[in-house]
Amino acid sequence: MRDDVPSTVARSDDKAVRTYKKTLESAEETYGDGERAHRTAYASLKHTHEKVGDHWEPKERPGPSDPQAALGGPASRSRPRETAQGVDANASKEHLDEVARRVGVAQPEELAKGDLVQAIEKANARATARARRRR
Repeated sequence: MRDDVPSTVARSDDKAVRTYKKTLESAEETYGDGERAHRTAYASLKHTHEKVGDHWEPKERPGPSDPQAALGGPASRSRPRETAQGVDANASKEHLDEVARRVGVAQPEELAKGDLVQAIEKANARATARARRRR
């Protein structure tokens, strides 16, 4: 079940894998096999899960994870913005502080929310790179 999904999704819970695969399958029927279908699958996953370290975990509340995800559909393609790389930038500062501590960000409570999101993004990227090297 996990061989045909990206490694970060494969290291996640079964719901994350199912969400990604089901959306990808539907998107491939609509857009064909390619980047757009995979972007669609990630967009769906980001509404229910957030990236924590080298895997995805269920979010406290479903919904868009950043301003780009909130646009959706044609608007997101015509006005692309930076994404939070799977970090739930719409979560509370307290939640982000807790995630940051879990991924090894030092003194997250001293960071502004935007800086905290960036620090978590970097920590997640490092954790994913380490996990891929271990394979």
